[in-house]
Amino acid sequence: MGERILKILAWIAALVCMAPIVAAGLAAFTGNFATWTGLVQTVLPGYILNTLMLVGLVASGTAAVGAGAAWLVTMFRFPGSRLFEVLLVLPLAFPAYVLAYAYTDLLQHSGPVQTLLREVTGWGPRDYWFPNVRSLPGAALMLVCVLYPYVYLLARTAFAKQSISAYLAARTLGRGPWRAFWQVSLPMARPAIVGGVLLTVMETIADYGTVAHFSVRTFSTGIYQAWFSMGDRGAAAQLALCLLSFALLLAALERIQRGQARAHTRGARAEMFDPQPLEGLAGWIAAFFCFVPVFVGFLLPVVVLTQMAVDSGQSLFDPRYMRFVTNSLTLAAAAALVTVTGAVLISFRARLLPGRASRVMVLGAGLGYAVPGGVIAVGILVPLAALDNTISDWARATFGVSTGLIFTGSIWILVLAYMARFMAAGLNTLEAGYASLSPNIDAVSRTLGLAPPRMLGRVHLPIMRGSILAAALIVFVDTMKELPATMIMRPFNFDTLAVQAHRLAADERLEQAAVPSLVIVAIGLLPVLLVCRQLARHGDRPMPGPEALATAN
Repeated sequence: MGERILKILAWIAALVCMAPIVAAGLAAFTGNFATWTGLVQTVLPGYILNTLMLVGLVASGTAAVGAGAAWLVTMFRFPGSRLFEVLLVLPLAFPAYVLAYAYTDLLQHSGPVQTLLREVTGWGPRDYWFPNVRSLPGAALMLVCVLYPYVYLLARTAFAKQSISAYLAARTLGRGPWRAFWQVSLPMARPAIVGGVLLTVMETIADYGTVAHFSVRTFSTGIYQAWFSMGDRGAAAQLALCLLSFALLLAALERIQRGQARAHTRGARAEMFDPQPLEGLAGWIAAFFCFVPVFVGFLLPVVVLTQMAVDSGQSLFDPRYMRFVTNSLTLAAAAALVTVTGAVLISFRARLLPGRASRVMVLGAGLGYAVPGGVIAVGILVPLAALDNTISDWARATFGVSTGLIFTGSIWILVLAYMARFMAAGLNTLEAGYASLSPNIDAVSRTLGLAPPRMLGRVHLPIMRGSILAAALIVFVDTMKELPATMIMRPFNFDTLAVQAHRLAADERLEQAAVPSLVIVAIGLLPVLLVCRQLARHGDRPMPGPEALATAN
């Protein structure tokens, strides 16, 4: 009886995660196509072009920076190389939209950089040209700065797994270090690099805060504008369906690439590559290449945001800000609890009953990581809003009273949206934990007469507590950073740190936006420190489960 209940609960958790995606597709086909026709003739081509251009810039940038830095710190020893192995992960703590706020304040016309330039040169506003950070290339740069660690983590592990034999064979055949890298090391690591790039692309199409702040019109901003500015939920669902199709295509490609990456195994420890020393100018060039993304993606923004927060004169302990903090922590804690509970049930069911049904369950439940928060919000709100209206109409006709918003005004609906969005974080982290748990443990437990519920409670959960805590931490932090779903679905007068930061930045009050932004970054450091701990613990050896950590972030 207990085993059947666990199976039912696992399927309920998976269906809750899949329901918003299915609902968004159905809402798109059942909505009014009048607005859609107007969008196709006016803004839709711009949405497509801008989204594709942004994806292309971010993909090429993260591939170059992430794979290049991973190759340098894995294959060579140069000044600070051991330190850079860890520091290169730090930009993961920044949401891209927070980085956008920092660089807008730093580089805008009234910012310190251009002000100093005019003071030093004596130029007037029209005497010089300065690149506009609030542009599509600027948005791409922000996204590259915070997303390249995805590629770095996966590429670093791929390079670390490579045997020295193929590299030495290329050198013996007359290839120099650079040609050996391009012709041997890079092709062998290509599946991992492409998998990391696909992750960055999915994060790019899901981004709303950065492109909205920089006034770049993409599908993400189009969904929000159709919902709130035009008041057309059908058009929002139709735009969401377009973005969903692209996201699912990328998810399928990422799954294929990840499977290919797992097919490459390293040789014995004696055959592993021994990092070569880089001395003189070459060593300092390598150090500079690794320092730039850390400086641009973490160190400089922290300094800028801190100065902005000090100049704003605002206190985090103000009752109003404490309410934002409380709301954010409440949502994040509830989302972490619900999501990890669902992930445990789904993972346990898949372990007990491996097969096609379990694979479908895990894949369907994890689709949310490839779906932007705005799409999930549309998929939840469209049917629930219709249900709310139906109930209210019936109550008004029957009893003469209006029930108002029963479902769409609930915090728990927002928590379910987070669950659908971040279930993959829990599943991937638990998958990495279960990979190290021998099947013999299950056999011994059954031999001792433990039913599946008792096996889960007395055997799996104690052994897997590290993975469970890591999954909860990652979901917690991802919920703190989530912006589009929170903006669309939050109850009235229930704002979070992310919403407050976006609202202040949208009103050009960047200094005030620095206070909630810094709190988000500080909390975002938690999973990054977890990754850094793994890197420091395992040194030159492949880091266990980087795919799960990278995907979950």
